[in-house]
Amino acid sequence: MADEALSAGAVARRLGVAVTTLRTWHQRYGLGPSQHVPGHHRRYTPADLARLEIMRRLTAEGVNPAEAARWARQAPDPVSARAPRSVRSTTARAGGGATIPVRRAGPVARGLARAAMRMDAEVISETIARSIATDGVVDTWDRLLRPVLVGIGERHAATAALIEVEHLISRCVSAAFAAVVAGCPAPAGQPPRILLSCADEEQHSLPLEALAAALAEVGVNHRMLGARVPVTALLDAIDRTGPAAVVIWSHTRATGDPAQLSALLGAPRRPLLVIAAGPGWPADSLPAGVVHPGGLAEAVTLAVAVRDSLDRSAAS
Repeated sequence: MADEALSAGAVARRLGVAVTTLRTWHQRYGLGPSQHVPGHHRRYTPADLARLEIMRRLTAEGVNPAEAARWARQAPDPVSARAPRSVRSTTARAGGGATIPVRRAGPVARGLARAAMRMDAEVISETIARSIATDGVVDTWDRLLRPVLVGIGERHAATAALIEVEHLISRCVSAAFAAVVAGCPAPAGQPPRILLSCADEEQHSLPLEALAAALAEVGVNHRMLGARVPVTALLDAIDRTGPAAVVIWSHTRATGDPAQLSALLGAPRRPLLVIAAGPGWPADSLPAGVVHPGGLAEAVTLAVAVRDSLDRSAAS
């Protein structure tokens, strides 16, 4: 075991995170090194590393770090994540990895997870559409879709499987959100007030699509630029359209460079509000004047506040 244990620096390099991040996960969430040799620094065992891999994966998927840590600590037999593929495949066939964990989500989420495992696109789409019609976009995202998407991410982190499942359900989710936007046209003559963009090199646009659908649902007109928008292109879009607020989404720390936000704040046509959405932004070092919402509902509230403020100004 001593030969397999790793230093904090080695673990940080494997995970692609900073050593300070590992310290934070250790101090705040108890995901620290467990091997202790007297007279030496504690070192990370394979089980420690497997839990940290789950933690990194879930936080990258947008899960609150405290919640991600809870799931990582509860992960059954985390060392199996490092087993040979043949072993993992046998476990899945035996029932150990053939389900998507949705934790405390309700029966609808469990049904969606089963449909995803069957790759039943029709049932997936029907379930999502029914939930949106009944509960709205925000509740559907928070209570139905995120638990299932996070569960898929957790299972992938533990087994390296389910990529095809993730792609299928993501496509169904994206289509459902696009249908909401198409079915909620903006009021005639009202220019888009909110500009939605992913950060430079950020490819995970699904949460931004959820925000677009939620804004359409409450009548807030917006423009969607989508994934991988360079800062120069975003500044050009701001200059051309003059949005009141810009939402820039970052899914991982690799794309959450605060310099992008500073560029927006220094733009000639600076928006009234710059919203840094997503877990990729370092919340403790954002430029002054940038708002960092805690989730989809808060981002929608901010956008509605901008619209209402502009409406009041126009009426006065």
